[in-house]
Amino acid sequence: MRYGGAMSTDDFLARFGSPGASQPDPVAAAQQAMRNPLPARFYKEAGVLERDGLFHVALDGKTARTPARKPLAVGSRPVAEALAAEWQAQSERIDPARMPLTRLVNSALDGVEDQQEAVRAEIVRYAGSDALCYRAGEPEALVERQNQVWQPILGDIEALIGARFLLAEGIVFAQQPEDTLAAVTHQVGKIPAPLALAGAHTVMTLTGSAILMLALANGLIDPDAVWDAAHLDEDYQIGIWGQDEEAAERRVIRRREFDAAVLLLLKG
Repeated sequence: MRYGGAMSTDDFLARFGSPGASQPDPVAAAQQAMRNPLPARFYKEAGVLERDGLFHVALDGKTARTPARKPLAVGSRPVAEALAAEWQAQSERIDPARMPLTRLVNSALDGVEDQQEAVRAEIVRYAGSDALCYRAGEPEALVERQNQVWQPILGDIEALIGARFLLAEGIVFAQQPEDTLAAVTHQVGKIPAPLALAGAHTVMTLTGSAILMLALANGLIDPDAVWDAAHLDEDYQIGIWGQDEEAAERRVIRRREFDAAVLLLLKG
């Protein structure tokens, strides 16, 4: 079974296969999905079946499949139940824009499974220019806010990995020490594949920070605090200039993607 808007293996390879490749915007992906004809709902009930040590998403008792024809089955009951809930929530048409977890699990099973090292390498590359390492020089209120929120998180990660990150002001690139990136590599290597690793990568790209992702993965900070820390600069600007309706809608969509990724990272 194939369904519109799901990420194919080719899509995944385009996302992870080359160093420095730009990451897809989940908002744009959702908008594109909405422009495509939506397939009709062909099942009555979505549920979970336990079989062969895995939890299968079952549509009218039959295992759903990924775009690459793999069973839509995972080792985590909470993830499987959340997947089934997405399918059950569909109305007369199946709308992939409202199925962020399904799309992410498809990517994990069809892509991350065979491209684990590329995904881990991409996370380490992010750590080499992490958002939390680039601080504002002014205004004073923003500088103080970044120090209050970001510095404790950074300190916890440095203690976890046993290495220090270099900070920079503005957009001047700061080359991180090799031993720091090696320590990050070791820590990223502990993230299970494919589900948790796919979740880790998506959390990282949505927040712009491998440091925030690692803090979340290791229980040093909760998801809401990660989200707030990632949007600190944006929220500061909103406090001054306000937020337009379109930006607010995009943020809601990104939060849905983030929540799906967090579930995979912590429960996958």
